[in-house]
Amino acid sequence: MTDVAARLLYALAALLGRLPWRWLMRLADVLAARSLRRDSREARVVRCNLELAYPELLPGQREQMLQSILRSTARQLLGTLRLWTRPHAENLALIREQHGTGLLDDAIAAGKGVIIVAPHHGNWELLNQWLAARTPLAILYAPPESKVGEAFLQRVRASDDNAARVTQVRAEGASGVRQLFKRLAAGGVVGILPDQQPKRGDGEFGPFFGVEALTMTLVGRLAARSGAAVLVAWCERIEGGDGGGPAYALHVAPTPDEVADPDPRTSVAALNAAIERVARRDPSQYQWTYKRFSLRPSGRGEDNPYWPSCYRR
Repeated sequence: MTDVAARLLYALAALLGRLPWRWLMRLADVLAARSLRRDSREARVVRCNLELAYPELLPGQREQMLQSILRSTARQLLGTLRLWTRPHAENLALIREQHGTGLLDDAIAAGKGVIIVAPHHGNWELLNQWLAARTPLAILYAPPESKVGEAFLQRVRASDDNAARVTQVRAEGASGVRQLFKRLAAGGVVGILPDQQPKRGDGEFGPFFGVEALTMTLVGRLAARSGAAVLVAWCERIEGGDGGGPAYALHVAPTPDEVADPDPRTSVAALNAAIERVARRDPSQYQWTYKRFSLRPSGRGEDNPYWPSCYRR
């Protein structure tokens, strides 16, 4: 039943993905306007995040940023459905600029393994496809609560275009970490979305936009023990798309050496600083719909800033 439901979801996504880009973007704009008008849960989460991350802005400025973020997020969502269900060669043609890719080539050639940290900025699914076209890689992912949702993600991320080149590793338990260490020890490439909040006890607090955020320590541990290079990469939307669709610039950049520091507090602070530099390039392209700061440092008396206004009514 799970597989059947996942196949049905894929068929619906593929049908939607056949719409012209211009239609998809217009539909996304309608969804964003509806979210703002109804003050959806996502809109409330974004508003709360902006109050935390950009306290220096006037309320009207944050409201303008909120509108841009909702519009960008909706376009990202519908655009990703298309990218998941169209030939990868067609998708990769949307990348009009590439910056710093020699850093990846050099790191692979060094043979010590490569950790790609990919913030939730721009289109990280297109980045996955670009990486898979360039090198075999293992992708760490947090499984959705829904088994159908996980089966759908397995299907779209391991399509016929890259099924032999992408290994999807569940972010659960020691077995997943062992798989990543094994891949790095063999000089391979590992991709990690670094700005997902881990469970309490599985991370360390570090500053992110001036706010203490529980951050995964896995990147630092992998780097310190393996000696692998750590690079940050993202696909950022730019002007110049055809037919009303998007165009992208792909970036690869180094991370601070402190990411591999054995002290977890130092490591996560450096990792967050690298992510923040990317997110500040164009805040509308960052995933502000995520409750990044819901877990607070113990002993400070801080409450969950999203409760209760940002939970379902």
